[in-house]
Amino acid sequence: MTAPDAGRGIGNGESAAEITTTFVGLPRDSFRILHVSTGNVCRSPITERLTRHYLSQRLGVLGGGLIVESAGTWGHEGAPMEANAEAVLADFGADASGFTGRELLDEHVIMADLVLTATRDHRAQVISMGHSAGLRTFTLKEFTRLVRAIDPATLPALEDGVVVRARALVRAAAALRGWLLAPTAEADEVYDPYGAPLPFFRSIGDEIHQALDPVVTALTGVAAHRPGGTRNP
Repeated sequence: MTAPDAGRGIGNGESAAEITTTFVGLPRDSFRILHVSTGNVCRSPITERLTRHYLSQRLGVLGGGLIVESAGTWGHEGAPMEANAEAVLADFGADASGFTGRELLDEHVIMADLVLTATRDHRAQVISMGHSAGLRTFTLKEFTRLVRAIDPATLPALEDGVVVRARALVRAAAALRGWLLAPTAEADEVYDPYGAPLPFFRSIGDEIHQALDPVVTALTGVAAHRPGGTRNP
């Protein structure tokens, strides 16, 4: 498989629709974030496109090297994003265009520097694929909890490169995992809205936003422009 756009990332001036979704041949000065859910038509597309949106907002042209993708453990290969998921992204001002679902493959895991899953079951499935994925695979909410406990002053400055900072963040989160447990098992879950009405999709979108905000802040060293961050009215 060729990767004609390998090396593009958020912050090279592309719109979200132009950011590469290939995974072969990426340079090592890139950092690839892989979001995983079940069908890759609801939760992981929302998370992927919101991550891209927030990184673009905060880093602009400085975000080169960050690659954000998604896939599903039972991915609907080639399927469009669910219409309600698109509506949620529109609420946040994020771009839903050009998306097609993918089934999670070994090479996706091999190339990922950070895997963020919707649930603990997804995390277990990714880790069971091997490829030394355990230290870089978290549920989204688990990673958020760990990131909140990391002193930003201990991370490399953005001037050292966002890729360097991102790799240090993953190492720090992995080191904390056994010490900072979830208050309940459900605390690390983002539930599946597939087939649900738009209000439930919007509640899931809000959950994903709230989990992503501190992660993107930690990755970039830049706080959100809109304090608290909400959906557009």
